[in-house]
Amino acid sequence: MFTLDTLEAIIARRAEASAESSYTRSLLDKGVAHCAKKFGEEAVEATIAAVAQEESALRAEAADVLYHLLVLMKARSLPLADVLAELERRTLRSGHEEKASRRA
Repeated sequence: MFTLDTLEAIIARRAEASAESSYTRSLLDKGVAHCAKKFGEEAVEATIAAVAQEESALRAEAADVLYHLLVLMKARSLPLADVLAELERRTLRSGHEEKASRRA
């Protein structure tokens, strides 16, 4: 089964390749700011697809968002496990309680 852990491992492998052979490496070589910009562009495209109610377009754009988010995390050396641990921590209370605690 394909998981986000699988995608993270693929990104790690492709990050070791040359920029000529790896889109992932070419993104990483352009730096964190470029990776963040690309992630933002993909998020906007996913939003547009969702509002347009185009299921296949949203599916494709959501895949792009997940990929580019993991590339951005790789650029910042942030492991997926750390993000999942944060999500797990947050789910120990209701969403309203958790969100209110971040304002304090």
